[in-house]
Amino acid sequence: MTRLSIAVRPPLAIRERLAELPREPRTGLSWTVPERWIVKLRPLGHVADHLVAPLVDALGAALDGAPAPTCTLGPATVRPAGSWLYAPVAGLDELACEVFAATEHLVPVTHPQPYLGFLVLATGRVPAEVAGAPVSGTWQPDEFALLADRSAPGRPRLVDLATFPLE
Repeated sequence: MTRLSIAVRPPLAIRERLAELPREPRTGLSWTVPERWIVKLRPLGHVADHLVAPLVDALGAALDGAPAPTCTLGPATVRPAGSWLYAPVAGLDELACEVFAATEHLVPVTHPQPYLGFLVLATGRVPAEVAGAPVSGTWQPDEFALLADRSAPGRPRLVDLATFPLE
């Protein structure tokens, strides 16, 4: 079993903007690294390896020729709870809905929630004062990916199992 997600990656210009945000060292706070900056369309959780090929087929069949959405970053970082900090990303709702529809027969939705697009910037003990930093930008992703999280402590590693073009 592998932990999988379906996600878009921000382009270099957006990653550079995110890297400019204040990232002061704090006890108990872990800042995420650019290699982990993705916007999940659907977190799949731990998925049996035999479902990877059917997921690729289902996503390819359902989303072939899907239009590239306009993603909007910001307007400011958010701390929804004391354990993480994110930058909101709007504009992916329709694509996320299509991804869910294409994959839920293979990986059932166990905890239905409204879609919320975001990039995780920090985890751990996140003090309230680190939230609210202004951040903005727009982009159109040219693809989305089925990702396997093969990270180890201190070594982030998100591997593209398949990519799907957006038009």
